[in-house]
Amino acid sequence: MLNAAAAERNKEPILSVLRDCVGTGRRLQALEISSGTGQHVTHFAQSLRNITWQPSEYDRQSLVSIESHRSHHHLDNVKPAIHLDASLPCEHWGGIQPESLDLVVNINMIHISPMACTQGLFSGAGTLLKPQGLLLTYGPYAVNGQITPQSNVDFDYSLRQRNPEWGLRDISLLNSIAQKNGLFLEKVMDMPANNKCLLFRKESLV
Repeated sequence: MLNAAAAERNKEPILSVLRDCVGTGRRLQALEISSGTGQHVTHFAQSLRNITWQPSEYDRQSLVSIESHRSHHHLDNVKPAIHLDASLPCEHWGGIQPESLDLVVNINMIHISPMACTQGLFSGAGTLLKPQGLLLTYGPYAVNGQITPQSNVDFDYSLRQRNPEWGLRDISLLNSIAQKNGLFLEKVMDMPANNKCLLFRKESLV
């Protein structure tokens, strides 16, 4: 069972955002894309019992860790983790049906994956979310072409040194990709350690 220090630090602040923007009065369906160790999804599921969570991961070692966390907490509202490659069309995402989800959560993936994964994330969310459904992304971002503070500049440089396809993405770019997939940026929230939560809402047909 893997444990990431960053996940331990940020799971409660992200849960606080979820509590504020997700209803508790009815049963909801959520997909977490790139669940990492499994610390987030099991933490969220313990507090938001009305949500049935589908964790997912590309990394095989992380899939094992998610299952360990799920078994440890005995959560009946967390499904077994599925292998998911965000760069692929959502038809390959484990059989999740169009417009079946109320919530998609994606934490600390966008800056450490190729742009194809980000494009796939928004495309998939646009297809799988119900009208008025919510996509929450969390991580460090550039704003209007600027990265601040210096620690994030250094982090972006180190990411690009490791892989030229990685790096902090600009919120305006993400908003443009979102709009092409029927989503609009509803809210930007500052979070601890120079991160942000971005809340994208799927547009309603009415």
